[in-house]
Amino acid sequence: GMGGMGGDPFSNPFDLFESFFGGGMGGMGGMGGRQSQRNRPTQGDDERFDLQIEFLEAVFGCEKELDCMRLEECGECTGSGVKAGTSPKTCGTCGGQGQVVATVRTPLGNFQQVTACNACGGSGQTFTPCSACGGDGRVRRSKRISLRVPAGVDSGSRLRVRGEGNAGRKGGPPGDLYVFVGVKDDPDLKRFESINVSSTVTIPYTKAILGTTQKVRTVDGTVDLKIPAGVQPGATLLMAKRGVPKLGQPNVRGDQYVTVKVTIPKSVSGKEKELVEELEGLSN
Repeated sequence: GMGGMGGDPFSNPFDLFESFFGGGMGGMGGMGGRQSQRNRPTQGDDERFDLQIEFLEAVFGCEKELDCMRLEECGECTGSGVKAGTSPKTCGTCGGQGQVVATVRTPLGNFQQVTACNACGGSGQTFTPCSACGGDGRVRRSKRISLRVPAGVDSGSRLRVRGEGNAGRKGGPPGDLYVFVGVKDDPDLKRFESINVSSTVTIPYTKAILGTTQKVRTVDGTVDLKIPAGVQPGATLLMAKRGVPKLGQPNVRGDQYVTVKVTIPKSVSGKEKELVEELEGLSN
């Protein structure tokens, strides 16, 4: 009957699991399954670092030194978590299996249930923990990392530094460090479409009529911009290749778009008023 589930031919409940699931129960298949899972190397977690940079540093790239806190292998126990000079012992509760079998009574008979051993946490071993890391095998430390920020990054850009995340457990590989970039605003220059720049220039109405050359700030420094005669207020002038290098293709650059603002005096006096009136007469 069903009540004989705990007896032959499946005297070992792990055999029962294997007969049903072909040993593919993710470690449940064999007696040592969970134990090996607990003791095998595992990769460390990724770490995040938020970096604020200046507008022009984002445009042309820069070198940064980052002080990152992350988990590193414990030097006292070389990552084992075991107190130096001592060795792990086989767990007396589970006999080193990492799992224990409990018999559960049900109306259908007695069933045997497999659970992780509480005494050893499923590792199959008991040990005296290292005092430096508390048995984890890793300690939190700060490390200075040099980062090359490429030209053309923007707020929201994410840079990956391989192998500089948290240390793995039991000799597993480390995770990666992800640097999230934030870019400070510039008082004059605004970025749009990631590679283009916009700015404004203000000229008096007389210069708008006659045309002029105006000094304009760009990411490359101050550059002369030729403003044609008769330029209209609000017109946009193009300064080719004065924008931001494209991320990953630094030889490709955007443009700068300059919007012209024209100042018109609220009142004119004396000679200037006469000249404007003369101009008014001529245009009629």
